[in-house]
Amino acid sequence: MFDFDMLGLPPALNAALKRGNFTQPTPIQNKAIPIALDGQDVLGLAQTGTGKTLAFGLPLVAHLLEEPGKPAPKTVKALILAPTRELVNQIADSLRPFVTDTRLKITTVVGGQSINRQIGVLARGVDILVATPGRLIDLMDRRAVDLSTATHLVLDEADQMLDLGFIHALRKIAPALGSPRQTMLFSATMPKQMEEISRAYLTNPQRVQVSPPGKAADKVTQSVHFMPKSEKPFRLREILDRDKDALTLVFARTKHGAEKLSKQLIADGYNAASIHGNKSQGQRDRAIRAFREGTVTVLVATDVAARGIDIPGVAYVINFELPDTPDNYVHRIGRTARAGREGEAIAFCCGEEVELLQQIEKVMKASIPVGSGKCPAAEPSPQAQRNKARQGQRRSGGGGHGGAQKPSQNPSRPRRRRPRKAA
Repeated sequence: MFDFDMLGLPPALNAALKRGNFTQPTPIQNKAIPIALDGQDVLGLAQTGTGKTLAFGLPLVAHLLEEPGKPAPKTVKALILAPTRELVNQIADSLRPFVTDTRLKITTVVGGQSINRQIGVLARGVDILVATPGRLIDLMDRRAVDLSTATHLVLDEADQMLDLGFIHALRKIAPALGSPRQTMLFSATMPKQMEEISRAYLTNPQRVQVSPPGKAADKVTQSVHFMPKSEKPFRLREILDRDKDALTLVFARTKHGAEKLSKQLIADGYNAASIHGNKSQGQRDRAIRAFREGTVTVLVATDVAARGIDIPGVAYVINFELPDTPDNYVHRIGRTARAGREGEAIAFCCGEEVELLQQIEKVMKASIPVGSGKCPAAEPSPQAQRNKARQGQRRSGGGGHGGAQKPSQNPSRPRRRRPRKAA
């Protein structure tokens, strides 16, 4: 199939696709849409930036257009779960143009926003609810939403939900949905636990895979640069100075590190901003909007944003620090080379990150080309050193003194109690 007209979508959606200049479906859309339109459960595997949102969103809208009537108060017809606030907003923004001229309404609920306002919106009933699991659980506990009428469930970036510990929330949410229902699970990677999730929540799913799990996008040029940890800030500035107008996404491992790095870049005159878990939703939205518009050209982020930024113009992704989870490397660099464009992913690696690099290359089943420097001998990370020290303390008998007893603690002499004073 070579265009959307041949996928079996209703005329209203084909017209909306043409208005949005969508002419040819991506491979994941080409394979998944006909199966989803047929009502079957879908297990979709594709790297980031390949159009997964429309792969599940278009069939979902098509099914709901066929269902008569409006949703009853507090009820939901279709539920889409995503791991981060940014991804929830991105999904909703991507799907709204396809329901503009219809009776369908899309609502989002995420943490960091007024729950009372969200309760008010849900009270009127919702066609498509896009939510983060945590906030949805809060609303369920308050009996503000009834999922028993939802006959469609989509789990987007499901592997990231597992990484963030949302599996317990999913176990509470899924049984509350209606039955029978259509379930679609989409992910860029397929860890072992994902197989267990698919068996538990999908019924005879059709597996759709357009690239091996863990494989980076074809048009991403990758390189790794070896250097001491202290040299990273200088090398980062060298790269940023090569193309000051290019949109560059810089990844740090921690919230504190991302904030510190962005402040240093701002002090040096760069148009920089940061997004991480300590930022309010409003701050994160404003930073992403400024980055999209180009008023901010350097965005420093933690992995909380790796799945939620869909900005086709990102030219560079710089891994200032390598991620602790190998799969997150694939998601990070998937923020560039989106929608068929080319992009460059640059990784910095110091001695304590060599093992992380090796794990990443193992997952990708490929070596990342060396851009500069020589791979140093692997060094234990500070966290590994702390873990080793704690293990040594436990083996030696406990406390921070190697298990030595204080002079005043003599096990052979019974402890003498003080007599009580009279009341």
